[in-house]
Amino acid sequence: MKLKDKTTSALAEPQTDPDKRSHVRARAGMIGLLAVILTTLLVTQAELVLSTLRIGYLQMPPVAIAIMLTMMAVNQLVAKANTRWKLSSADLLVIYCMALVAAMVTSHGIVEKFIPQLVAPHYFANDANNWRQIFDLHFNHKLIPYNPNLSGHQDVVDQFYGGIPRGGHIPWALWIGPILNWGILLALVVTAFICLTTILRKQWSENERLSFPLAQLPLEISGTGDNAASSHRGMICLGALIPILIYTNNGIHQVYPMIPEIRLTIPLNDFFTQTPWNQIGWCPMMFSFAAIGFFFLLPTDISLSIWFFFLFQRLQEAVAVSYNMAMPAMPIYPPKLFIGYETIGAYFILSGYLFWSARTHLKSVWRAAIGKSDIDDSDEAIPYRTAFWGLVTCVLGSAVWLWTMGMSLWLGIFEIVVFVFMIALVMARSTAEGGMLMTETTFRPIDIYRMFGSVHDLGPQNLAMLALVDGVLLRDQRGLLLTGFMDSARIADAAYVDRKSLAKRVILAVVVAFCVAVPLNIFVSYTQGAQRLDQYLVQTQPQFTLSDYAQYFKPGGDAAASAGAHWQMPVFFSIGAVVTLLLTVLRANFYWWPLHPLGLALSGSWAAVEFWFPCFVAWVVKTNVVKYGGMTLYARLRPIFLGLIIGECLMAAIFAVLNILFHLPAPAFPWA
Repeated sequence: MKLKDKTTSALAEPQTDPDKRSHVRARAGMIGLLAVILTTLLVTQAELVLSTLRIGYLQMPPVAIAIMLTMMAVNQLVAKANTRWKLSSADLLVIYCMALVAAMVTSHGIVEKFIPQLVAPHYFANDANNWRQIFDLHFNHKLIPYNPNLSGHQDVVDQFYGGIPRGGHIPWALWIGPILNWGILLALVVTAFICLTTILRKQWSENERLSFPLAQLPLEISGTGDNAASSHRGMICLGALIPILIYTNNGIHQVYPMIPEIRLTIPLNDFFTQTPWNQIGWCPMMFSFAAIGFFFLLPTDISLSIWFFFLFQRLQEAVAVSYNMAMPAMPIYPPKLFIGYETIGAYFILSGYLFWSARTHLKSVWRAAIGKSDIDDSDEAIPYRTAFWGLVTCVLGSAVWLWTMGMSLWLGIFEIVVFVFMIALVMARSTAEGGMLMTETTFRPIDIYRMFGSVHDLGPQNLAMLALVDGVLLRDQRGLLLTGFMDSARIADAAYVDRKSLAKRVILAVVVAFCVAVPLNIFVSYTQGAQRLDQYLVQTQPQFTLSDYAQYFKPGGDAAASAGAHWQMPVFFSIGAVVTLLLTVLRANFYWWPLHPLGLALSGSWAAVEFWFPCFVAWVVKTNVVKYGGMTLYARLRPIFLGLIIGECLMAAIFAVLNILFHLPAPAFPWA
């Protein structure tokens, strides 16, 4: 399902000759580490402490772009003093890649949802939810910092949320064991992503020639792309000026309310007051300039499919209401249950098709793995043999880890396989091909199991483990590291950087970001009190999976969870699978077919809720530009849309810094 038109990519062709690739210089690596630490501090302060802007959880985090732009400005000043100190384009891209993965690790990718999940079960337990009797009896004590066998309040939990008293001490010793134990699972999953990136890189980048839209901006502003930004600086500045002026106005409005605010989010639901339209899900019009810029770079079939299928799902809801169909919500996700299961069917077909379309390449990888192929993989980040068996080892190792911590082995295998080879794979494809700024899904592995088995019958030990694991790994996919690894690999290709050399720095960035962000999150929570930190991260998010699994401890919990709509699961799963298969066949056989199956898979997600309207705007603009001005006009306007991306990302980072330094309130950003 590779992209059809040629309007998407300004990336240089992948460089396949390893002798022409440059190694990462030590100076770039050292500056990159400083950028990692700075990124970790900024993201934690802005997102967790001040709760102002989400500058780290997008798949192209604004903080990473801002750091790269800052480094470019400093680089110009340094070059005037001594040209030998100047960083090359490749150096700047290495720093960007390190900041990219650091932002994901620090934000929703790992740390911000990991730490609160370990103490939330005890803190939010009360007589009404009975969580202490439900969960604490079945938690493995190695995974949580408190003692589940003790009744009553425990300081390690209460002081996490309330803050330590004056003269008190942070109970670091109680956190070391759980962090190290969870660190094993997280390391296995991250390593599996690295191995999967190596296995799929050639197929996606060279064989299918996916555009990797999120890699285009850093490449072009560094002077690496075929249409380097330096040759279109005026047009880029013109585009950047639009969000800069609008967000500056809205920032002033926060301080001086008499200055009128320019609204960037309009809830369409406010205009739907009659049945059945007043029963549909949230349908906002969000004017994200960065999203409009990205979707303008995509083929029109991708942008068309995203907004079309989102609105089609809203139409389905209206029809369902008209016929009085029961519409329970998908557990812990935005869409209705029947739409959620449509997307599960789409994921099944998409993930299967991705492996099927790569079968020739995967056969070569398999032959290399068993030593029966002389394929040259010397310039890959990891040899194919190591990557293949490393992936198998990490997946099985993750399942064994879950088993040793209390989960059934078959369930552990099911949980990890669905996460890595279905959810993460389709999410990575949505960024590599669809340019989605945000990765978010609509289901967990347990939702697939619910179609044919009773969740209640899994037993309390499995349910307790699932409540923790789903909260740490699966509930929120924003900041998915697999997409960062794939974009970094594509950047290495276009910038002619040695893949092994860059991969080492990216892995080092992940480790350093984790080692800095974890103690920083714990320190901030105990010294300031998590109750005063971001409410979503420390209170709302950790309770999602706990609340969901708690109901299955009761007899008949399955029926209560779906409100008598069990029949919808297999029926709409089948509908989603059949429609996706049909869309895939049509795309493969008819060049003119306008709809992409990725649009159906993403249609129920939070990403579609936030970005359907920018998709629509970009689709309308690009369709008319190409229709009336051809590729010549598209090429001329393209830098303006790159400027829209730069302007919005830069303003998000600037307002985050202003809030940190001067406590100036930040205006609302559509995606934040």
